[in-house]
Amino acid sequence: MPHYLWFTNKISPSCWIELERTMNNSGSTILQIDASARKTGSVTRELTSAMVTQLLDKSPDAKVLTRDVSQGLPFLDEDWVGANFTDSAERTAEQKLKLALSDTLVAELEAADTIVIGAPVYNFGIPAALKAWVDLIARARKTFQYTENGPEGLLKGKKAFVVAASGGTKVGSEIDFAVNYLKHILGFVGITDVTVVAADQLMMDPGNRDNALAQTRELAA
Repeated sequence: MPHYLWFTNKISPSCWIELERTMNNSGSTILQIDASARKTGSVTRELTSAMVTQLLDKSPDAKVLTRDVSQGLPFLDEDWVGANFTDSAERTAEQKLKLALSDTLVAELEAADTIVIGAPVYNFGIPAALKAWVDLIARARKTFQYTENGPEGLLKGKKAFVVAASGGTKVGSEIDFAVNYLKHILGFVGITDVTVVAADQLMMDPGNRDNALAQTRELAA
């Protein structure tokens, strides 16, 4: 049976214990990230759930971490930036607390072998809550580093699926600032094996939803 861990956007000791246990145990781990403002009727939530179900059919003993960023994540502020750029050995208790949620989000990525991201396209881009997640996990010296040859991602050897839904935007087109951006940022932190499942332009062709569901089954197999 799969082991599900549902994490909220608040830090607790039990959350860290469960996450550390997941990171230390053998076996595959799937991280499911949902961002849609809608809890019901959301195509991206339907697609992420379908993708994870299909992955579990293939690896029934896999652990599943779930992160619903639509519940709200804090935006970066001056105190967060100051804490982030303070050497870890010199951070105060307040600075460590300021970075605690970011540390947890990064640990979830580090623990995952497969990442499934639900990406609804809002006004040609990703939801603000998902952008907040990006800002909290894109950290120099933790998920990427600068070298003499340029930036290097540190989250290597992982597989990511970006499942997207849009009303009118064609995924991959010049007006798509959501999926193109997510593929870039994932590659920036080292996750270069990214597959896109698109239920796009649903206002023009509702059948694209069923096509995307069929694609999740094919990809997971």
